Amino acid sequence: MSEGQLPDAPACARNRDPILEQLQRLLADRRRVLEIGSGTGQHAVYFAPRLPHLVWQTSERVDNLSGIRAWLAERPAANLPAPLHLDVDGDWPAADVDAVFTANTLHIMSADSVRTLFRKLVSLLQPGGLLIVYGPVKIAGEFIGPSNGDFDHWLRARDPLSGIRDLEWLDQLARDAGLVREELHDLPANNQLLVYRQNNGGES
Repeated sequence: MSEGQLPDAPACARNRDPILEQLQRLLADRRRVLEIGSGTGQHAVYFAPRLPHLVWQTSERVDNLSGIRAWLAERPAANLPAPLHLDVDGDWPAADVDAVFTANTLHIMSADSVRTLFRKLVSLLQPGGLLIVYGPVKIAGEFIGPSNGDFDHWLRARDPLSGIRDLEWLDQLARDAGLVREELHDLPANNQLLVYRQNNGGES
């Protein structure tokens, strides 16, 4: 399959460098990262060779695995193994990771699925493990820029269970799962990068 035939998410090319700049710092001492909701796989094939000290493990629902495999075949890297099947609401594969990364997923999932993600991911993370979340959030009930309000309206018209999430709600889910937010970064196009750390080795 030529690169022109591969599944393409244009936002990946626009946001990958600002995200990578943060990941190179945050993941400097990590050894194995699980990406939840890898989408097309374009983030993975860009990040993995630029983070050669760690294993970047992609995962997705079964319908999207073929696209990830195609990208991995087009741009293989020694630290980029075959993708795992992971449906947040289903059975999770066994994994031993010290970081979890997810981009542009929490506003696509239902609120119940977001709750499930936080509840289940702590079983994968080692003590001190990081959860790094990229995407738009609301802060104190307010959208970060009018375009995010328009985007939220579009999301909810397409699927009433989706929508941009409140930072404070995500922070509470994290606390319930034994995670504490350590960082919040504003990235281009009204997106944020949230960094949580597991502080007690398990659920509280």
